[in-house]
Amino acid sequence: MSDALINYRSVWGQKPVLRAVYNDIFDRIALRAVPGATLEIGGGIGNLKERIPNLISSDIQFAPWLDLVADAQKLPFSNGALSNIVMLDVLHHIEFPVLLFREASRVLRPGGRIIMAEPGITFGSSLFYRLLHHEPVLMGADPLLEGFPDQDRDPYDSNQAIPTLLATNHRDRFHAKFPDLAIIETKWFSFVAYPFSGGFKSWSLLNESIALAMLRFEKHAEKTLGRFFGFRLLTVVEKRG
Repeated sequence: MSDALINYRSVWGQKPVLRAVYNDIFDRIALRAVPGATLEIGGGIGNLKERIPNLISSDIQFAPWLDLVADAQKLPFSNGALSNIVMLDVLHHIEFPVLLFREASRVLRPGGRIIMAEPGITFGSSLFYRLLHHEPVLMGADPLLEGFPDQDRDPYDSNQAIPTLLATNHRDRFHAKFPDLAIIETKWFSFVAYPFSGGFKSWSLLNESIALAMLRFEKHAEKTLGRFFGFRLLTVVEKRG
């Protein structure tokens, strides 16, 4: 178990504003899940189980609260075994997302879903992610690049642009490569509450009550402003029946 996971779990327990922000994301994911077996990839500190009953929580690194250690690019499930694959801040860490989607196509039943909440690169969020966040934003990358996974690669290596690139510039390529998978929803959300919460850092510019009020306001505004100012992107991919 990595020191990073231990630290994240400690911060989670001590920071109510962080839980408020992430519980909003958990609820969005849970709302879109269809009935049946659900696998969480990149379970991290294991909190999504509070929102989705009977969730199978997995990660590429061991932790005692997880159910399974597995690589998203090679899943240990039989064909059609799952109804949902859910991920929070995972896709932009995967070395070759195309391998994940190939595996998802195999293990999902018809009508099953991949539900992902990730960084969203917009006019409003771009400067923050580029200057104030440690993970790179490489908009020239190919999110559908093929290759062989590097077993020694740091699991925290990333490109925050990957989810946005898949949902926008490379959407048609995605559908051509995976004709049995359809992106059925993309929603940009989260304006102020997320960056001002400080995430898993020790600091925050908000308390819990202000964060909850901001989240309520943001839900009303995201339909018109999300694509331009959202810090988060929710993507739902469905396997065609």
